[in-house]
Amino acid sequence: MASGLVRIALECDKKQGEDNHRQSAGNSSSAVRLLEEQSWRAYCNGKKCGFAGRKECGAKEWKLLNALEPISMGAGVMPSYGEGERTEIMYMRAKFERIVGSRDSEAFYMLNPDSNGAPELSIYLLRV
Repeated sequence: MASGLVRIALECDKKQGEDNHRQSAGNSSSAVRLLEEQSWRAYCNGKKCGFAGRKECGAKEWKLLNALEPISMGAGVMPSYGEGERTEIMYMRAKFERIVGSRDSEAFYMLNPDSNGAPELSIYLLRV
């Protein structure tokens, strides 16, 4: 990681018979969209680093997102007060380019305006 590039891959499993169902039903609206999958295996620069899960925004998350709204780009730490303890939340706000490869693969590339256009952070979503 000497170059500073970070690649995050999130993989989820195809459901049994999902391919057969798609072929017989065409583009069915009952199939789960890739961004709506509930659980993922997480890899960072090719090494397995754990799991990720989908989470809906609650009141605390909306409060944090509203606080970050005026920030156009950057990273930092915001204080968070929850249930009697003070914690800190790290954030990163940047412009991402979304590339859809197929209904089973998408990629998000963080664009850095200061560099030559090469992404410093890439996030891949794959259904395998």
